[in-house]
Amino acid sequence: MTRLLSDPAGRIGVPDVTHRKVWDAVPRRVRERLAADARDELARPEPRLTAGAWARAARDGDRGAYEDRAWELQERVSRLVLAAVLSGEAADATAAGEVCPHLDAAVDGLVRFAEASTWCWAPHDRFTAARGEVVPDADEPYLDLGAAEVAALFAWADHALGPHLDRRAPGLRRRLRREVDRRVLTPFEEVRDWRWIGADGNANNWNPWIHSAVLACALLLCEDEARRARLVRLVVAGLDHYMAALPDDGGVDEGIAYWWAGACRVLEVLDLLAGVGGPALDARGLPLLGELLRYPQRMHLGGSWYVNVGDAPPRLSGDRPWHVPYRWGERLGLAETSAHAVAGARQEGDPAPPRAGLGRALTALADPRWCGAVTAGAARDESAPWLAGQVWLPRLEILVARQETASARGLTVAVKAGHNGEHHNHLDVGTYWVAADGRPLVVDAGRPRYTGQTFGPERYAAWPFQSAWHNVPEPGDTQSPGREFTAREVTASGDGGRSGLSAELSGAYPDGPLSGWRRSVSLVRATGEAPAYIDVRDAWRGRVPYVRLRHLLSGRVELADGLARVTAEGAGVVMRWDSSLCDASAERLELEDPLLRDSWGAFLTRLTLTVRDPGSAGEVTVRWESAV
Repeated sequence: MTRLLSDPAGRIGVPDVTHRKVWDAVPRRVRERLAADARDELARPEPRLTAGAWARAARDGDRGAYEDRAWELQERVSRLVLAAVLSGEAADATAAGEVCPHLDAAVDGLVRFAEASTWCWAPHDRFTAARGEVVPDADEPYLDLGAAEVAALFAWADHALGPHLDRRAPGLRRRLRREVDRRVLTPFEEVRDWRWIGADGNANNWNPWIHSAVLACALLLCEDEARRARLVRLVVAGLDHYMAALPDDGGVDEGIAYWWAGACRVLEVLDLLAGVGGPALDARGLPLLGELLRYPQRMHLGGSWYVNVGDAPPRLSGDRPWHVPYRWGERLGLAETSAHAVAGARQEGDPAPPRAGLGRALTALADPRWCGAVTAGAARDESAPWLAGQVWLPRLEILVARQETASARGLTVAVKAGHNGEHHNHLDVGTYWVAADGRPLVVDAGRPRYTGQTFGPERYAAWPFQSAWHNVPEPGDTQSPGREFTAREVTASGDGGRSGLSAELSGAYPDGPLSGWRRSVSLVRATGEAPAYIDVRDAWRGRVPYVRLRHLLSGRVELADGLARVTAEGAGVVMRWDSSLCDASAERLELEDPLLRDSWGAFLTRLTLTVRDPGSAGEVTVRWESAV
């Protein structure tokens, strides 16, 4: 291992700033955008990391007061490093004036992080919490996602700008190494029972997120070859826990946003190891990886919209490293995966977003095939070859079915069975989504802004996590949290004309009079003159005090007798039910949370069907059709 990892910096696929042939070949449009963004960044004041903001997580639960500033500072430094690399600017340490403004400002940001008492995000710091304090102890660093992010930033900035940092800011690179050593590498080596390693079989996105940062630091900052080899061995052993926890269908129960934080980082780690160590460290042939790679395209509804299980938002923000699935699609011969990646990057308008991480942005910019694919002038293409007619993930128990293969046109339905002990869990066993022309109209709200309570016992006090605000039944009670509250007898079916999922949902509710609840969701595709439609059939047994069928809707809702019309952004569906069986009511929910408003605008609507006489057994069918 020591021999394989000797002098790795030249084999990671990203050269330093002095290799002008690579950086000068970045497409002009990309260079100009980055330069303009960097100019705007220089005109803004540098974000401040304060003790008061860090303490707010404990004082009033507002973790964003600090974390938002940390992300902004990280993005600022990344953007300025990229601008310094593309411009190639440099100057001697004694040169006065604004001779290299991007480089100087990047140095300022790196030093700001180096001088911070902690890189850990406050809700994660168990050491400070155990002391009953609200000020972190610089001598007892906690290795979390925030620390991993800053460490990776240091590693990639040092690698990309190294020769120019030596010239302009001599002494800085030594400082970067010292801070990464004491805050990340030493704690990683000495503490081997970090919960995020997932040795108990419960690994989540923290595992590859932190391990990928440690790997970058080991390869780019650790000069002790024997120690570098030890660190890489620990990284590989730790990632094994995450890989062992992944289902063989490639699904990610944390949701589409966390695929990029977890599974995507596994792919990046494997690329780094193969590039540095060659065939001896190349594990990219694992069968699971092809399934894992296709998860984003399988959850795609259309445009920027995705099936959003767990804490995922329904729309991907513009900071995704789309070059990773593109390159892996090319490697594995999955042309539709690469096409989805190009479409995603074009949708977001940036082949190398700095907020995704400096290492990711540098890797994307250094890949001429990727940059060329995203920036190439091409006629507008509405085809979407990655959109399968039906996707079934049997381990996650998620079905996605659409009216037309390789197109977002018409109706799409997604259904989730699962259980209520998933990572980033919502109480949503049996929920479903309906989209028209790729735009979701029967929706999952997604997560609100995280607070100090989000990952504690008060999680389900927030309405977006409750079953009452998901598209599930309410048979006299709401769903309960825990792995034991689960769907049973789950089956999926599909042929050319029909796709569906059926599940017994009574196990998701507390013990009581409910003895059975069978939900069946079917998409029936158009045939001849008969249009496509989606049926949701609910049948129950047990004398429950009431039965309510909840539906969370996005867009304008017009309610009539036995009918509701939902429209948004040129897309629409019609909902039909037997009005002799149910009374309908609609509540408009004004959205105050900034993340939810970014997704849905000012409001969502909850439409509830209340069964007039539940009796000891009953059945209700809701039909969804395109509003054409």
